[in-house]
Amino acid sequence: MSSLRIVLNFQTGLGVLANIFLLFFYIFIILGHRPKTTDMISCQLAFIHIVLIITGGDIWLWDIFESLNVENDFKCKATFYISRVMRGLSICITCLLSVFQAVTISPSNSFLAKFKYKLKKYMIFAFLFIWSFNLSFISHQLLYFGAFTNVSETKQMKVMKFCSLFPMNFNIWALILTVTTSRDVFLVGVMLITSAYMVIILFRHQKQCKHLHSHSHLRASPEKRATQTILLLVVCFVVTYWVDFIISSSAVLLWMYNPIILSVQKFVMNVYPTITPLIQISSDNRIISMLKCLRTKCHGNFLFWSCL
Repeated sequence: MSSLRIVLNFQTGLGVLANIFLLFFYIFIILGHRPKTTDMISCQLAFIHIVLIITGGDIWLWDIFESLNVENDFKCKATFYISRVMRGLSICITCLLSVFQAVTISPSNSFLAKFKYKLKKYMIFAFLFIWSFNLSFISHQLLYFGAFTNVSETKQMKVMKFCSLFPMNFNIWALILTVTTSRDVFLVGVMLITSAYMVIILFRHQKQCKHLHSHSHLRASPEKRATQTILLLVVCFVVTYWVDFIISSSAVLLWMYNPIILSVQKFVMNVYPTITPLIQISSDNRIISMLKCLRTKCHGNFLFWSCL
């Protein structure tokens, strides 16, 4: 368990630091330059992932709550609520990013082309809807989650350090599971469809380039690099989502969580929010150029802006 704890702490630290770097980068871009719509989406995703990693387990957040001297039941409900909301926001914002990129690279004669400007225009409303939906969607589940007690321990399933899931009526459990699964399956399905569409567009574009130019003149456009990055993010999300879903569903059905399963699930759950900023940092030319500039030319904070 000590080795798992070290791995989880390392993963948490790496994920938080990488997302903080990405968050500040996009904030500077949004405030100081002409931001792309994908920058605003990625900025939210970085913030969501910071909170998700911190609340994804009982590694850091519980220690913060301990210093506040509040009741365990409140700590459990707050941790559960924030974690579930951020998890829902992560899948929704990732899906939105995938859809937006698919619309952006669609040919002018395609069906999606007419949505290019409409999607940019109504993006703020999409953000408000996504946040409002997820903030309200999880609230009813708080009734079945609270502080772990020594009374009737067999009827409680421990899911965090001092938190447990209480028994619920089968119909209520089935309804919650059906609605949650339906939402996730729909969003994952949309991501897979838009990803397949983007792969087709990239394949057609590559064929056209090979036909018109020699291989020596082929260069990946910014749109192509952005599309490849988003495709990689979608693949990572889908794989980690279904692994996490299988682990958590099996545990709930068997009504059994042991420390090893908890630790493995926390690791799997934090893989996507940890990998996402690393992929974005390594694939965004603006970040790479900024880091090179900071390393070779910038010697003071006042020169930071010149590197963006």
